[in-house]
Amino acid sequence: MNTLTLPPYLHEGDKVVIVSPSGKIDKSFIAGARKRLESWGLKVTPGKHANSSSGRYAGTIKQRLSDLQTAMDDKEVKAIFCSRGGYGVVHLIDKLDFTLFAQYPKWLIGFSDITALHNLIQEKGFASLHAPMGRHLTVEAADDPCCTYLRDVLFGNLPTYSCKRHKLNHNGTARGILRGGNLSVFYGLRGTPYDIPAEGTILFIEDVSERPHAVERMIYNLKLGGVLDRLSGLIIGQFTEYEEDRSLGKDLYGALADLLKEYDYPICFNFPVGHVTHNLPLICGAEVELTVEKKSVDLSFIC
Repeated sequence: MNTLTLPPYLHEGDKVVIVSPSGKIDKSFIAGARKRLESWGLKVTPGKHANSSSGRYAGTIKQRLSDLQTAMDDKEVKAIFCSRGGYGVVHLIDKLDFTLFAQYPKWLIGFSDITALHNLIQEKGFASLHAPMGRHLTVEAADDPCCTYLRDVLFGNLPTYSCKRHKLNHNGTARGILRGGNLSVFYGLRGTPYDIPAEGTILFIEDVSERPHAVERMIYNLKLGGVLDRLSGLIIGQFTEYEEDRSLGKDLYGALADLLKEYDYPICFNFPVGHVTHNLPLICGAEVELTVEKKSVDLSFIC
């Protein structure tokens, strides 16, 4: 099993940076995220162009790249928080230099389109954190469980997650490297150097605003490409902001269950990860154990 290097966990007083590598963001969410992170005892600096705007993006490619590269190169920075997702990360991933990052690895935090950065960082041999971003850190209460889990993970207190069973689950226990994120984003990287390796992987997927037949098409790609054959486990998260397509004959989860019925590794449906408030932080690249039982599902970090 090819384990990845986890960046050092944080301590109070550590420097962290907020960047906007994708879509433009309401300035209040940068300010809110900064306030939340400072309440954890961190020293927070927004990137120079974190509040910039260029069309739908948070600045030009040059501006977004500059902020991210500067944060990656700074040996004092211990974590890089992405302010939001939204299309745009793909502009950057073949332009980043990991020379100094490899000497001073740091946590990269975000989800949605930030999945492309997670794939890139894993390809370079490091783990990263699929977790809530600026809006969540701003609007949710101080005792919000996902904010608490995010803080705990960053400071090295790794949780074990438990959730309710789903009738479509496949029971079993497996260990593997946790990888995944937004389905349509990593689907767009299939066949590139930033594709997710299947062997020994426990894959998690989620998506937003994708029609059921489009989701099914992407899963068929994983099936026909041999990815599903080689996984150690599969975690199906939240699919949101879509309408069920009754012409498929089943709802989305039902259609996916038909596609997956031949696989005997553990499969969990309805895991709390995705474009939802209860979006559990997951370490991409960590070794985990997934246990799917009759009454519950547990995910624990072995790292």
